Amino acid sequence: MAEIVLIGMNHKSAPVEVREQLAVACREKVNPLVRAPQLQHVDEMFFVSTCNRVEILFTCSNVHESLNEVKCLLRNHLGEHLTHSLDQHFYIHHHTEAVKHLFRVASSLDSMVVGEPQILGQIKTAYRQATECKTVGVILNRLLHKTFSVAKRVRSETCIGSYAVSISYAAVELARKIFGKLDDKRVLLIGAGEMAELAAEHFLAQGVCQLAVANRTLERAISLAKRFKGETVPFEHILDKLKTTDIVLTSTGSPEPILFHGDVKSRMRERRNRPLFFIDIAVPRDIDPRINEIDNAYVYDIDELQGVIDLNLEDRKREAQRAEHIVAEEVLKFEDWLCTLKVVPTIIALRNKAEAIRKMEVQKTLSGLPHLSESERSAIEVLTDSIVRKILHDPILYLKRKSERETGQVCVDFTQQIFNLMERDGDSSCALTHETPSDMNYHNLLKSMKK
Repeated sequence: MAEIVLIGMNHKSAPVEVREQLAVACREKVNPLVRAPQLQHVDEMFFVSTCNRVEILFTCSNVHESLNEVKCLLRNHLGEHLTHSLDQHFYIHHHTEAVKHLFRVASSLDSMVVGEPQILGQIKTAYRQATECKTVGVILNRLLHKTFSVAKRVRSETCIGSYAVSISYAAVELARKIFGKLDDKRVLLIGAGEMAELAAEHFLAQGVCQLAVANRTLERAISLAKRFKGETVPFEHILDKLKTTDIVLTSTGSPEPILFHGDVKSRMRERRNRPLFFIDIAVPRDIDPRINEIDNAYVYDIDELQGVIDLNLEDRKREAQRAEHIVAEEVLKFEDWLCTLKVVPTIIALRNKAEAIRKMEVQKTLSGLPHLSESERSAIEVLTDSIVRKILHDPILYLKRKSERETGQVCVDFTQQIFNLMERDGDSSCALTHETPSDMNYHNLLKSMKK
């Protein structure tokens, strides 16, 4: 039976200087899957690379030899960029542990920020690349599709991704809770640094279509506005923009506030007291805290957002425990499916032997009945095929049911002896050991066993 193995490194096993070099190497080089045909001991292979993770998942019959090949592949792919030894940063998982690890990764339980949604999309992209390179077969196809469904189940049955755990994300989530949907809201970003950029990404993800950027350096404002299909506002015209803005997010490096109580109060009359929401994630603060005293003006600073994040981290931890239970349950289900693979060669050998006997007997019978028409011959073919299928139905059903039990191999041996499927006296015409079912037959049989 094929072994499932996963080898990789991530933010837990490798320091940031190694991960930085990994990211560069994986961007610059061709996907290592193109070299998979050169690996003699690896049957199927899947490769995923992110800024904090590089992993190869593969199946094999000889773990020791295949691991050496895959390690060599990784060294060749990454080594020239690295000043560190790779081996000390690798982790290796076998079979059920490899399945569990993959499920946890896709469900974002193994991420730097638990619950982040990006990793699942990255795994799906890596799977598409593997299918294009034709390096995944029956086992990894099944495993990766199950991985997607497990991650979807975790998302739908837990709230692991519902709690903001970054300042920018928390700010946008807070705006969403206050206004409900954000697709009709106008957003003004004051400052165009990394925090503003992340906030812009989160606002767009929530459906915001009207985004404006104000920054003392105009070039940076233009660059950010262009990226997010927004507009720029001259820094000296910020107060005028407040008349039509619903949400203001500030993240400048100013040593003193840029928006004061009197400035905002006079604009609120022009806004006819429509709510105005300020998010100040700058240190020192950009917004005069007294603005919070104005009717329908709401100010949140970074300390208040940090409090939200701390609470959300605790909530995510609780949801992660629920997610771990789902993963454990799905690992057991996949392990049961793997057990069914043990009976596949016996079922195929049984069908092949019965079909060979049917064809031989039909041929002998029809050779003595030359007067039969083509339709009559066809009717005999259909009749005998139906008889064989119905006779084999119960033995095959018996094998499928017993495959998930500890006595499964005993049942397989028993079936092989009853139907004489083992090689004997040099006659291998119907021997199980000489049966090499085509990938299509193998795949079709596995599909039928899912039902």
